[in-house]
Amino acid sequence: MVPALREAFNSAFTRERYDLFLADLNSRYPGAIEFRLAETPVFIPSSFSNQLLDACEYIVDLILDPAFKELTERAIPANDRVPNENAHPHFLVFDFGVCDDGHGGWQPQLIEMQGFPSLYGFQVYYPETLRRHFSIPDDYSQFLDGYDHRSYLDLLRDVIVGDCAPEQVVLLELRPHRQKTRIDFYCTQDYLGITPVCLTEIIQEGRQLFYLHPATGKKTAIRRIYNRVIFDELKSAGLPAGGYVDIRQDLDVEWVTHPNWFYRVSKFTLPFLRHPFVPPTWFLDQLKQPPADLENYVLKPLFSFAGQGVIIDPTPADLEVKNPENWILQRKVTYAGLIPTPDVPAKVEIRIMYLWKDGAPRPVPAINLARLSKGKMIGVDFNKDREWVGGSVGFFER
Repeated sequence: MVPALREAFNSAFTRERYDLFLADLNSRYPGAIEFRLAETPVFIPSSFSNQLLDACEYIVDLILDPAFKELTERAIPANDRVPNENAHPHFLVFDFGVCDDGHGGWQPQLIEMQGFPSLYGFQVYYPETLRRHFSIPDDYSQFLDGYDHRSYLDLLRDVIVGDCAPEQVVLLELRPHRQKTRIDFYCTQDYLGITPVCLTEIIQEGRQLFYLHPATGKKTAIRRIYNRVIFDELKSAGLPAGGYVDIRQDLDVEWVTHPNWFYRVSKFTLPFLRHPFVPPTWFLDQLKQPPADLENYVLKPLFSFAGQGVIIDPTPADLEVKNPENWILQRKVTYAGLIPTPDVPAKVEIRIMYLWKDGAPRPVPAINLARLSKGKMIGVDFNKDREWVGGSVGFFER
């Protein structure tokens, strides 16, 4: 999107520089990065970032609407509802595909959103390592809204740790040291001093939770949970009944962010949005008749994650599902072949990552990530044996 920067980066790129970058990146946490990292960042001009943020702020306005919780009550499965929900999510992430605007330029189109944390630690470490090996202009940054390394980490600490001692806060996940995103857990631990803890290691006494601190072996009270547990994954993990604390109880902890927000800010929110950068979406049971150009839509189950169950090319027969209220029909987004590479151009998806401090009137856009693809969809399965694809970052013009 910034032709001069793209041409300069591609001209200076060599496989040797990329390999040295990867070796440097992996040296701090050997073996912790399982996902592929693309050969290039994305350079984003202020004109395009303004479009991205315009769409994000529109969605934030909806979340701030007093009626939002009522609108999204049905989004929370009855068996996964957790007591003591707070007023707002601490994290909001919005995924946009970069598309041709039909006038020789680009426009963002919303793909999905989450009221759940993403790679808020790794996206500090990774771009800073990238800068040591490739020429990135000083007036382009992975940080948004004027943040820099120090001010961003101060905000992240305020959001996650708050007024607690770091040892009273845990990053809670199921088998954290086996997760593909564990690199983010280790970065977060380094930056904030909090420990990744497996759900099976939590100790419950009444309404209070404890864990054994790995450095001291001391049983330590948990005041805040930086939650990375997704209930859908927990159900499929095959853990024995009673083999872990049921965190859906009424517990004496603070949630960052509360699990209910994972469902409220999700695919379920899409049908309530009407914006030029949000593709039209309907609950299937509220669709009066299928669109004549059904081939230009995608059918998605509401309560399935990581792309499971998505029907990319639906037929009228596919619309005859049980429980149509639990499905959405969304107009397809056609990603532009945006980034020139040694073979075919790569498509781009940009994730804008917000932080919402307790007591703040609104969340703030703070950092981002990007993903490059040459397949039909973003994701590993659609990009096997490809290069110039995978995880990346947007360097935004200041």
